[in-house]
Amino acid sequence: MEPKVLSDETIVPNEELVFSIIGENALIWKQTMSYLYDNNSDITEVWRYYNDGKSWLFRTLQKKKTIFWISILEDTFRIAFYFANRLELIILDSELPEDMKEEYLKSKIFNKSRCIYIDVKDPKDFENIKILIDLKINN
Repeated sequence: MEPKVLSDETIVPNEELVFSIIGENALIWKQTMSYLYDNNSDITEVWRYYNDGKSWLFRTLQKKKTIFWISILEDTFRIAFYFANRLELIILDSELPEDMKEEYLKSKIFNKSRCIYIDVKDPKDFENIKILIDLKINN
């Protein structure tokens, strides 16, 4: 289990705080947000403290549709996308790596959807994030 970060509900996260925690991976965060905003409209961002996990989560939406969630980890971040089960074939036919497709198939079903997440560790992760954003927006 990862050590808790952003666990003080009185400190609302901002970019400066997040970047100080995720270090080099701030570049991938910036690329992700640029890609999202450059290719889509009506995007909003929300930070919210969740008592069940005792930490802050970052959520992006297009109108009312959640695009992705981000949790902050020491030296990195986890980006999570939830896809309805009805999109399984679209996920499997996508450009995502086979190991990600396998993880998706093995993931627990929650509210008729499954999660694909990436613990960002490498600049190559951004390519998969772009694919997931496009899948989410277009389906």
